[in-house]
Amino acid sequence: IRAAAGVIVTATTLVVIGAGVLIRVLDSHEYSNIWVGMWWALQTVTTVGYGDVTPRQPIGRAVGAFVMLEGIAFLAILTAVITSTFVARAEQERQLADQADDAALEARLESRLDEIDGRFDTLEGMIRDLGRS
Repeated sequence: IRAAAGVIVTATTLVVIGAGVLIRVLDSHEYSNIWVGMWWALQTVTTVGYGDVTPRQPIGRAVGAFVMLEGIAFLAILTAVITSTFVARAEQERQLADQADDAALEARLESRLDEIDGRFDTLEGMIRDLGRS
């Protein structure tokens, strides 16, 4: 989970930085400096999108579309990681419960077999006693 979270954070950071620089270069009239570009990229990748700065050029809008899709993909991946963690934990708990149930059943069977074995021993002793009389 930590590795996946690390990958998601790193990839998101790289997308924000890369898109911030790229949008500044491609649409410099709208984005006066790299920090404004990174602010826009952060808003876009997190799907917040305040709308205070928006790309005007078609190439800037293409970058925006890519960043939006990346943001949605990152949210989907994050949701999948969290869900798979819950599923794995539930599966582990179910396996532990199954093992406990199996152990209890085995103990009951063992006890019952010991009881039957004792009865056979008693019966065998009675038959031996009858044969001697």
